[in-house]
Amino acid sequence: MRVVIAEDSVLLREGLVRLLQSAGETVVGASGDAEGLLATVADQRPDLAVVDVRMPPTFVDEGLRAALAVRARFPETAVVVLSQYVEERYAAELLSGPTRGVGYLLKDRVADVAEFLATLRQVAAGGTVLDPEVVSQILIRSRANPLERLTQRESEVLALMAQGRSNGGIAAALVVSESTVAKHVNSIFAKLGLGSADADHRRVLAVLHFLREA
Repeated sequence: MRVVIAEDSVLLREGLVRLLQSAGETVVGASGDAEGLLATVADQRPDLAVVDVRMPPTFVDEGLRAALAVRARFPETAVVVLSQYVEERYAAELLSGPTRGVGYLLKDRVADVAEFLATLRQVAAGGTVLDPEVVSQILIRSRANPLERLTQRESEVLALMAQGRSNGGIAAALVVSESTVAKHVNSIFAKLGLGSADADHRRVLAVLHFLREA
């Protein structure tokens, strides 16, 4: 996997470079600003870009804007956006376009190296992953909408879906059978009004529904 990193903190940037290299991945560029990210992606065409939300000069959303530009100009490059805090609107904006190869994670996730690397590889392979804390915040804030019709177990299943878990992975996490998970998933789709015509994307659409209704 060929990776580009965009992070203004030198310490974290170098830490990510070393982490990825020690895991056998190839870091083809590391930048401290959005312009550097876009230039490196254009030159190297990496498999994945890992991007901080807040970057110079204003430290508001330059990284997010750059990530969206990468998705628009170089759709073959997957993107994982890192954020210090849960910011649902950034996650919603990132997922408002094509969702293949997109991830939104809190920086705290880097501490669990194995899980972090697995997430990067999953997104690089075309998966879509939302930080579970984002989903948790949405669950707490959602009121007076179809989400209220979900049972507690269905909410747990949807939270794990947002992490990119397969039915088998969800079953293992909840210690239930895959057939039970499949029933919960189908119930979630029905309650959120996601028909069979959306079969290829219903898992992502279900999480997007959370973001729109929060």
